[in-house]
Amino acid sequence: MNIITLTTDFGVADWFAGTMKGVILGIAPRATIVDISHGIPSGDVRAGAFALAAACRYFPRNTIHVAVVDPGVGSGRPAIAVKTADYFFVGPDNGILSLALSREKIKTIRRLENDSFFNRQVSHTFHGRDVFAPVAAHLSRGVPIQKLGPKVNNYVRLNWPVPKRRPGKIHGEIVYIDQFGNAITNIDAQDLATGNPPRCEVRTKRKPLGTLQTHYQAVPLHSPAAMIGSTGLLEIALNGGSAAASFGLKIGDPVTVTVRDVAKL
Repeated sequence: MNIITLTTDFGVADWFAGTMKGVILGIAPRATIVDISHGIPSGDVRAGAFALAAACRYFPRNTIHVAVVDPGVGSGRPAIAVKTADYFFVGPDNGILSLALSREKIKTIRRLENDSFFNRQVSHTFHGRDVFAPVAAHLSRGVPIQKLGPKVNNYVRLNWPVPKRRPGKIHGEIVYIDQFGNAITNIDAQDLATGNPPRCEVRTKRKPLGTLQTHYQAVPLHSPAAMIGSTGLLEIALNGGSAAASFGLKIGDPVTVTVRDVAKL
């Protein structure tokens, strides 16, 4: 029996996430189910992709990752299962798996068409319950992925922004805001390898945030700070508060990092 993770935009107020777990346990009673998140903003495929990619690598090998943020449910969008060197991924082929898969060595991609591994009746509005949960449960019981459907050679990729380098500057943008109001950017630690933290100055929406810090309380209470967070990406925070609320930050806002000239230090 493998671990099965769930990443959805279903929330916890309704029965959706719990019903998926019931379907899984009905097929695989000994499965271990772990919630990565059910708090993805409704229909926000990119946020779901980010959360899955941030968490999936911290699970044991052969974990089955199920991600369902599916505004196209019931339409012609494909459903897929992917086997990589370390994991399985199951979900709609709408880009939600793409950030995680970009870091994986893919072994095979299968389009989910064998309905013998679905629920008996498949709703047009709840494939999380009727397609993805039962497929994950069957995989955890050892069903070969090849039985789920025909092989396909590609998957939908999100149009993910890439930081741009200029002499002495790196231009990125905010790609995710967590529940603490920390604004996570697409600038990673390797992008900043040309300068140690004291040499880098960060701005967003033309507001200076000072130099890079190592932790939230490195600055006074209610002061902004920028640092490499647990995801390995540059994030903008506010000690004791929400940077997003205080500075009016949102997804897509530009962030600029300036590397100061070492010779002038």
